[in-house]
Amino acid sequence: MKKFLTLLIMMCVVSFMKPAQACTNFLITPGASVDGSSMISYAADSHVLYGELYHYPAADYPEGAMREIVEWDTGRYVGRIPEVSHTYNVVGNMNEWQLAIAETTYGGLEGLENPEGLIDYGSLIYITLQRSKTAREAIKTMAELVANYGYISSGESFSIADPNEVWIMELIGKGQEKGAVWVALRIPDGYVSGHANQARITTFPLANKQNKNSITSKNIDKLLKNPNIDCVYAEDVISFAKKNNLYAGPDGQFSFSDVYAPVDFSGARACEIRVWAMFNQVVDGMDQYWDYATGRNINRAKPYVKGEAQTPENFPTNRMPLWVKPNEKVSVLDMMAFMRDHLEGTELDMTQDVGAGPFHCPYRSRPMGWEIDGVEYVHERATATQQTGFSFVAQCRTTPINNIGGIIWFGVDDAASTVYCPMYTCMTEIPLCFREGNGGIMEYSETAAFWIFNQVTNWAYTKYEYIHPEIAKKQAAYEQGWVDGIAKVDERAAELYQEDPAKAVEYLTRFSSKEAEKLTADWREFYKYLFVKYMDFNIKEAQTTPKSYKYYAPKVQQPKYSEEYYRAIIEQTGDKLKVY
Repeated sequence: MKKFLTLLIMMCVVSFMKPAQACTNFLITPGASVDGSSMISYAADSHVLYGELYHYPAADYPEGAMREIVEWDTGRYVGRIPEVSHTYNVVGNMNEWQLAIAETTYGGLEGLENPEGLIDYGSLIYITLQRSKTAREAIKTMAELVANYGYISSGESFSIADPNEVWIMELIGKGQEKGAVWVALRIPDGYVSGHANQARITTFPLANKQNKNSITSKNIDKLLKNPNIDCVYAEDVISFAKKNNLYAGPDGQFSFSDVYAPVDFSGARACEIRVWAMFNQVVDGMDQYWDYATGRNINRAKPYVKGEAQTPENFPTNRMPLWVKPNEKVSVLDMMAFMRDHLEGTELDMTQDVGAGPFHCPYRSRPMGWEIDGVEYVHERATATQQTGFSFVAQCRTTPINNIGGIIWFGVDDAASTVYCPMYTCMTEIPLCFREGNGGIMEYSETAAFWIFNQVTNWAYTKYEYIHPEIAKKQAAYEQGWVDGIAKVDERAAELYQEDPAKAVEYLTRFSSKEAEKLTADWREFYKYLFVKYMDFNIKEAQTTPKSYKYYAPKVQQPKYSEEYYRAIIEQTGDKLKVY
């Protein structure tokens, strides 16, 4: 997600390929989840993205109707394309049929964006959600949209899920040529995957007599007819690279990521490390990829040279796998926890160096990179970050009634401090606190959850080790409560659906709106409580007023800095503060 965003991960001289934004996706197949759901998560990270829940109501259109295309990042009008006769209800990044799509931008090689194209990556997502029921339909729709109308954005990784399966699709433009080159792979059931602004699909099974489960875009209709197909790719994904002197090796060893988006230090340290952090929580043995994920050792037989055609000898040999099989099944609460990671428990734990300040805050001001005495350094880019506009966990469930089963667990602001609220994707109206147009990135609104959560979170940054535990306690109570109570909500919705489907939709709309507004009101009061308690570097605790007193002062704590931090002060100030 790069909505109106400037470069965030310019961390080394070769980071010209890295995207102008930073988002994170994790993907869980039904066989890898506790309840058999497919799940994808998404953090839309941008310093100027406003957190709101998008809504595209279902609609019917007359023959000849046209749809305006407005670039998602910039708001620029691009053009028009023909509209279809019927579009589906979409709430956020999930539609009424429980199709969910998310993305991270990896950028890729320069010169492959096509300014004459009509379809940007944001439009590609939301048009597809309005026109497709399944992950397979979505892949076909996306491929046809960019082929027919041209692709205007840089390289993207897409997470595509429905209740039955999860796919990863990576796509990049063809410069002055119309369309895009791409590869889509179904994640094996029982496995999990992730991507975070670095292309991750390397080699893939080519369509031939030995690989009957692979097809090219030439035969994309088979994707909908044959459930065994688990790889589909643009017919010219390899030939385009060879024709443009990007690749000079055997077709069978072609690596999409290594040709179209070669990983460098920033691609590993700011991007792949977020995938590593999630994998490290679900499988053993991730230590072997630590040097790669930190960018300290990207092992190539021959160095990558910009502008030269690559061969397999230029490809890294120590990359992480695209997917892993978790030791234990993953729950929706686990997914929320993955989104809140700050590299805790590693040598790069963001709460443990002097940059965290005296109260161990795991966030750093931008820019991420800086130079001292001719040496370049970086701040870490963890999954949870302060500039998140919104994030979610999309839960595609195998419920008896498919079109009232989808839930997008939606939150605004920093994922570590947000509360993921269940929004049923059949809902027909968005609650005011999340509604588009209720405030903006430069327009404060007292009724917008984005601003209320930002008040709490930004206050927490000032005394993080004391305030954040209070946030986490309330966060856990809300989320666990909703997870525990969803079954009863589903049961009541199913009863109403038998009477009248519209009644079930109305009920779930009311439930989602009520819970979101209740949360927002509570968080508003929570900010008041936290501000009073922690103002002026104090921690105040109210005391019972004795009967003989008109008022009684609160108990006041003034926590000292850690010895480590005091030593840092002395190291910088010498004897200036010494008592004589």
